[in-house]
Amino acid sequence: MTMSIVLPISLLFLSSFAIQLPVSAADGGESLSAYDILQSYDFPVGLLPKGVQGYDLDRTTGKFNVYLNGSCSFSLEGSYQLKYKATISGILYKGRLSNLSGISVKVLFIWLNIVEVVRTGEDLQFSVGIASADFPVDNFEICPQCGCGLDCDDVRLGRKIRTNPSASSI
Repeated sequence: MTMSIVLPISLLFLSSFAIQLPVSAADGGESLSAYDILQSYDFPVGLLPKGVQGYDLDRTTGKFNVYLNGSCSFSLEGSYQLKYKATISGILYKGRLSNLSGISVKVLFIWLNIVEVVRTGEDLQFSVGIASADFPVDNFEICPQCGCGLDCDDVRLGRKIRTNPSASSI
């Protein structure tokens, strides 16, 4: 398989995760979930894995840290692998996650760090620095879980993975 095929399928599931995490809102102290935070920055709710223990977000700079209960990894379709460190960090902007660290995808035999996610219309573009791939935003409704990916009892099975033919290598 070529990198342009493996990377898009692997990256699709990167953001197919969801969490529910309350945070203190700066506007009135009400509790916001991580879903609310992601949506307020124009991202689908499924960009983080289940099992998040907490996170910090500096709304002025966009710097964030997400804390998992430990490292997280899973395989997809038997050959695609994703790995999350216990702490994921980066900068969150409206429609853009940059300077990401703590998330990697195995492409062929090499682990590559996912360094950026950009929303353009109804697509999300994932970059590992040397290559990028686009996926429709609505691919990120299902929440794979650490360890079992989409083969968990409480995850809807049989979802067709859609890629955008504009996936590209840099």
